[in-house]
Amino acid sequence: MADCGHHLEDDFICVLSLLYSGEARVKTEVQAGPLYRVLGAPLYITCSVSGFRSENTDKHFEFRMTKPSNPNFEIQIISSHEDTFGYSSHLTRVRKNEITLKRLSPNSVRFEIKSLQKTDEGEYECTAVNLEGAYDGEYSDKTVVKVIEDSLSVSSSASTPLSLNEGEALTLTCLASSSTSQHTHLSVAWYLHKDGQEDAQPIISLNRDFTLSPGQGFERRYQAGLIRLDKWGEASYSLKMAEVEPSDQGRIYCQAQEWIQDPDGSWYIIIQKNAEEMTLTVKATGWNFTQSSLQEGQELMLSCNINTQDVEKRFFSVAWLKGSVELARIGPTGVLTVAPEYSVRQKNGELRAARTGNRDYRLILKPVRTEDQGEYICTVWPQERGQDDTFIEGEPKDSSPQRVSVSATGVSKLTVKMQQAVNVAEGGGLHLSCKVDGVQGQLSVTWQHKSTPTAPFTEIISISQEGVTEIAEEFVSRKVKVMRPATHNFTLALDEVTLSDSGVYQCAVSERKPNGKTHNQAQTTTVTVTSIDTLMGVSLSSRKTRVTVGEKLELMCRVKGPHMPVTVTWSVQREAKTPDTILTLSPDGTISWSADQNHYQLRVESRKTEVMYYLLVIGTSHREGGSYQCNVSVLLKNVHKELKASNQLSVIKIMKMLSPFLVSRLDVSPIPALTTNMNTDITITCSIITKTSESSLYSITWLHEENAGNKTIVSLDRNSIVTESQVDLRQRISMRRSKGPTFELIIRQARISDKGLYTCKVGEWLQDPRGEWYLLSTVSKSTVLTITEPENNLSVSKKDTAMNISRNQDFTFPCNINKQSSNESKFQVTWFWQKEIETKQRPIFTVYRNSTLEDRFGENVRLRYDHPDPSQFSLTFLNPGPDNSGLYFCEVEEWLPSLSRGWRKVAVEKSGHFNVSVLTEGRHVLTHLVISLRKNSSSSLWAESVPMNNKPSGDD
Repeated sequence: MADCGHHLEDDFICVLSLLYSGEARVKTEVQAGPLYRVLGAPLYITCSVSGFRSENTDKHFEFRMTKPSNPNFEIQIISSHEDTFGYSSHLTRVRKNEITLKRLSPNSVRFEIKSLQKTDEGEYECTAVNLEGAYDGEYSDKTVVKVIEDSLSVSSSASTPLSLNEGEALTLTCLASSSTSQHTHLSVAWYLHKDGQEDAQPIISLNRDFTLSPGQGFERRYQAGLIRLDKWGEASYSLKMAEVEPSDQGRIYCQAQEWIQDPDGSWYIIIQKNAEEMTLTVKATGWNFTQSSLQEGQELMLSCNINTQDVEKRFFSVAWLKGSVELARIGPTGVLTVAPEYSVRQKNGELRAARTGNRDYRLILKPVRTEDQGEYICTVWPQERGQDDTFIEGEPKDSSPQRVSVSATGVSKLTVKMQQAVNVAEGGGLHLSCKVDGVQGQLSVTWQHKSTPTAPFTEIISISQEGVTEIAEEFVSRKVKVMRPATHNFTLALDEVTLSDSGVYQCAVSERKPNGKTHNQAQTTTVTVTSIDTLMGVSLSSRKTRVTVGEKLELMCRVKGPHMPVTVTWSVQREAKTPDTILTLSPDGTISWSADQNHYQLRVESRKTEVMYYLLVIGTSHREGGSYQCNVSVLLKNVHKELKASNQLSVIKIMKMLSPFLVSRLDVSPIPALTTNMNTDITITCSIITKTSESSLYSITWLHEENAGNKTIVSLDRNSIVTESQVDLRQRISMRRSKGPTFELIIRQARISDKGLYTCKVGEWLQDPRGEWYLLSTVSKSTVLTITEPENNLSVSKKDTAMNISRNQDFTFPCNINKQSSNESKFQVTWFWQKEIETKQRPIFTVYRNSTLEDRFGENVRLRYDHPDPSQFSLTFLNPGPDNSGLYFCEVEEWLPSLSRGWRKVAVEKSGHFNVSVLTEGRHVLTHLVISLRKNSSSSLWAESVPMNNKPSGDD
């Protein structure tokens, strides 16, 4: 147990802390990928963590992603504890709630994108923020998301209104298909949306595993074969209803859902669509009641009307029911039968029933009694006369229920009063008083609630005339009760209210008088539950935000509003890093430390309308500089609800020397511009000319900017350890330190891609009194490096030669390079041949720059290739014949390496011409003449070569 370091006074609470350690290993998990989701549809990724010591404390999570086009660049998206965490590409969508992070439990969240974009495709990483200091386990997990096009198509065969008589058949067709390349399943369902109902109800559905399921209320007709869903071909789904009923009236449509199986084996709906609605009207075999609101002694008349075809030629039985009790029935021949409990009233003429027309039936109760109030229905059975004159009863049809109310003739003095409006804080207690006056008998009270004025009342709790309390099932787990502080005063008590408890409350009172009559009265009031976010506010302040090293710093976190169990977390953000948690104060007063406990103290001061939480920073150093924040969450129904975080308070530390205050004197010498040729070695020097202290250490970063892009070449920390370097440049580019101190960047064998702006960024580091190193200041100096390309210095021997060769005498064509552009040059050499009587030059042999050879002559001639020297190439014809006479020359291509573009061709030169005559007897003069003429009249000596798969290629 730690010592707080303060005297305890009446208005101060000293909070102590216990340190503890856990043994669990942290494990972070997200859904296995890839997850295929549809463009424009939502994306849900669940992330959970286990193994933290504080299982019941809300964990913070961060989501990042990388795109396939740039897998090495992480994009921050959203964080559960930092509003500005996301990069600009996602921050706007986060602020519009298009991207959200919903907490499912203290150890899990759900990442949601409401409408996927194509750019959302990539690899997503969920990180559980470690607030416990030591690292042990896996704090991140990744999954891949693939965004595919929406290819689901749904349409219906009928969209115009349709009117049918009860009992007629209905057939509708739905076309549903998908062209996605992924393996998906379709499910199709037909829905009925009745007027006045909020939700549509399924009629019948074909699940993704081809299982048929009837909707609620349609099971009977499905089992009887009166409702079917048939699939025709690949995309046609037909709904067939053999006999429509009045309850089928409404808007009918089909819905298709496309399912995909994720790698974890679960099935997921990636898209669903509805076809056009078709309005169906069904003319009922109808019945209608005249709804009544009567007093005792008046007449109650209930009319039942049958609307069907050929009613005059058919037989029916008609019965009236109150609740589940049948009052009377008129049979198919017009005979009236009455229930035993109503037979006395029939004999006394109080109950009468008759058929008043082919379609009309009527029941009359007079005088009506209070016990006659309730719900009535009319049931009709079609009757078929058999050959022996007996009747066969068909399926019954029920009317909709009708409510009849009967009030007593006696005047009741019962009144109910409630307060007009009540406001209560979220998490607080609700107390509603119901005062009853004019009581003449025994009372029962029922409390009811509805969330909106148009919604029906639902029961909360009731107390009977015998004093028995009954709680509705929905409120059994809630802290609810009815108190009776006085005989005729009833109070509803509901603890820990939530925002959903807002709405209209009704106190319904029923009085039973000694004569057995019952009187009912009710009163309502409106209850508003105010969010805790509105009632409570958090702010952070300090008497001073600019302190010197070693001083004390006191920060004040003010929590305004009602006193409630809260959790307070202090954190500090240094530079652009993730905030570090200092401590967490739990509602029971225990403290969980994440920082060095020896440098902080906490005290709490409770006031009438607020609570002050003071954080004392002892012996500040530069490490304590940063933006401080306190976060507060309220414990409501065992769930932590975070309030809006406090403002961030920036605290600046100043290192205090003897005199004056410490100010950086770091300066770096200017770096002159450099111009050099390719393939030379370059040294760029960065020298520190003034420094703040002899004990200063320096970190160095060299940056290179070319074509508006900036990249780090090499970085050294203050201990001269390489922290970052370009892997592809390590063979040519290095850094060394000499006296001064001076830092040299050395570039060997300079290339064109090395040109551009070079920046030397120097950071000066000092040690504070607690031995911690801090960055005092940074200085940057830049220079421009220009690389000149070598000129085209390729030169090939241009000497022309005439050769007279005897049959089968070998002859050689040399191809000598007199001069080249660079020592790194590689050459491609091709020999060409032009026959005596042709104008086309044919490539006959090529040696590529990687020493690959290609014999392109294609005739029965043997060739020998020689390469005695790097600049000498030759081709020898073995045993030539007269057909090999003609004009020969070689063409040389010079290639140089390029860092940015690979190998590139820098020059092309041709050799001189070889006029070759392979002599036969009597043809020497003629052959020589023909070759001379070809040489003088030749136009172009270029030839087109056909590349091979193993030939080197450039980018020219």
